[in-house]
Amino acid sequence: MDPRSLTPALRALRLCVHLLMAGLLALAALRAHSVAGVVAAVACGGVYAAGSLLPSVRSSRRGAALWLGALCLSWLVLLWVTPEGLWIAFPLYFLQLHLLPVRWSLPAVALTAGAAILSYVGHGAALNPGVFIGPLLGAAVAVATVLGYQALYRESERRKLLIDELIATRAELAAAERHAGTLAERERLAREIHDTLAQGLSSIQLLLRAAERALPDGSPAAGHIEEARRAAQDNLAEARRFVRALTPPDLEHGSLAGALERLCGTAGPTGPRVRFSVSGTPVELPTPYEVALLRIAQSALANTVRHAGAERAEITLSFMGGSVTLDVVDDGKGFEPGAVRPSSAEGGFGLPAMRSRAESLGGSFTVESAPGQGAAVAVSLPLPTAPTPSPGAGGPGP
Repeated sequence: MDPRSLTPALRALRLCVHLLMAGLLALAALRAHSVAGVVAAVACGGVYAAGSLLPSVRSSRRGAALWLGALCLSWLVLLWVTPEGLWIAFPLYFLQLHLLPVRWSLPAVALTAGAAILSYVGHGAALNPGVFIGPLLGAAVAVATVLGYQALYRESERRKLLIDELIATRAELAAAERHAGTLAERERLAREIHDTLAQGLSSIQLLLRAAERALPDGSPAAGHIEEARRAAQDNLAEARRFVRALTPPDLEHGSLAGALERLCGTAGPTGPRVRFSVSGTPVELPTPYEVALLRIAQSALANTVRHAGAERAEITLSFMGGSVTLDVVDDGKGFEPGAVRPSSAEGGFGLPAMRSRAESLGGSFTVESAPGQGAAVAVSLPLPTAPTPSPGAGGPGP
């Protein structure tokens, strides 16, 4: 394994194994009392040192396995020469658990412990519980340490992935909230400009027209009044351009009917089949009317998709003599309108908020539903005085 890829804990464990192996080999050489024992210990140390120097051992699993096999063979030779090599089994446990897959490392550890015990017995040492407990206890400690660390490392990596996903989700949520806040502020500004500045300029223009008609012919003030009326008219047109620029994106490139028709295609393949129709003669609506009707339709259709389990839904925009009406009807499972919570805790717009939006424009909002009988949401807004036909308006929509 490349040392640069090691975590601090693995790097410390690697250093401890090096020091332990060097100390135990030196102890075996000093206590061997024979040249063969010293040579075997030095040979084993040389094979071990080669593992840290050969690139193929660090970069290839196959190379590491071959090196580990050579190290185990040199250790068996040391065991055959002197029983002092028994203690080398402990660092070998860690190497086997670290370099081999679990299905091979556990049998290798068991064989190493058995070889250590047999070597001690084979050299004529007296049998006692320590002969068996020492190598087996060392193997158990090594297995618990390495496998425990590996489990903690995997859990740490899973937690890291979860944290990364959480951070990414939080960033997406923040971006969505900023976008929603921007749209809400655009709608608020459009409504405020329309209800205050544009209406005020329109009233000024009407008053100046009345004053102009009341002036006697040839009055020197007529020119000033005409100039003031044109200035008010120009500023009214500019205010209306501001209002149009601040409308929702769905209304920027088409009429309310077009935006509602496009909305029908957002239910998705698993949602209900949604149909849109227009009744009556369409007229041009003020921007706050269009925004309110579009938002209410979006919220009602979202509730249908999420909660109703409906197969069909219909959105109808009706232009009547003095009002415009929006109906959203579905054949879903229905509900008790009086049992609906007063807040939208599940992310929808919420019936109270839809009602508030309709009533803020002087309109009415009604909900009709019963369990098993679908639901119908109806919004009615009074038309402004003297509505003008919508450019290019036709008959009923598709």
